[in-house]
Amino acid sequence: MKPPPFSYHRGRTPEHAAGLLRELGPGTRVLAGGQSLLPMLNLRLAEPAHLVDLGSIPDLGFIRHEGDRLVVGATACQSAVEHSADVRSLVPLLAEAVENVAHPPIRHRGTVVGSIAHASAVAELPCAALALDARLTLLSADGVRTVGAGEFFTGAFITAARPDEIVAQVDFPVAGPGTGQAWSEFSLRRGNFPVAGAAVSVTVADGRVIDVAIAVCGVADRPVRLHAAEDVLRGATADRETIAMAAAATVAGLEPRADGDLAAHILPVTSAPVLGWAYRASVATSQVRRALTTAVTRAGGIR
Repeated sequence: MKPPPFSYHRGRTPEHAAGLLRELGPGTRVLAGGQSLLPMLNLRLAEPAHLVDLGSIPDLGFIRHEGDRLVVGATACQSAVEHSADVRSLVPLLAEAVENVAHPPIRHRGTVVGSIAHASAVAELPCAALALDARLTLLSADGVRTVGAGEFFTGAFITAARPDEIVAQVDFPVAGPGTGQAWSEFSLRRGNFPVAGAAVSVTVADGRVIDVAIAVCGVADRPVRLHAAEDVLRGATADRETIAMAAAATVAGLEPRADGDLAAHILPVTSAPVLGWAYRASVATSQVRRALTTAVTRAGGIR
């Protein structure tokens, strides 16, 4: 398989790259690690006229602890985030989600920010970003703006970023005292996209859940926050019975999808067999329960 013809442009600075997006106009895509975009080019699922490469721009591959946030630059590769001591101690959910992305050679080239900006419905990192209430910094020739993950994902591979904007960095809140985080997924083969996955962050104090965020992937055209399940947990005793009730509310937080609708949004990219919505929702429920059990235990809620 070969990609369609395109013109290649190398950004010298973030501002120069943003200027190229404005100059080249619609039909231009941003290239970071290329592990998400290039397969789509080869499958002719995307046919941009121009690619703007961020890979040679200095100082975009940073991982920084800034106050109560951990900030990841646009070209920081997934393996660097995976093995960062700061990420593992400050935002453990991000580290666990990255560990499950494909295989090590992919993670050595793929970028965390690029995967989030790509907005696949089944990818781990958009789901983790949603559960963590991450913030995305978007850069254009007009300046900089910040968008929360909850507003960023609007459809399958569709986001709130304008065509002339670059996702320059993503920042994540640092886990505070009494907070446990966990990622859980089920895939048909190690390294494949998950059938469904769950990202959880829970804060426990005096044996009760005082804050919780749950997101799932693989059951819609974008990652989904499970507000119904969160409502079951918030203020409740942090025990296995409450976790079971919250997991049972997983489906209540989802909009039923026709199998053909899921296939249109998920299967062309993952080459996965056709799996119905009901099956994926069942898998999501089990992964929510597993991730919640781990996160609550880490937060000190289950002894």
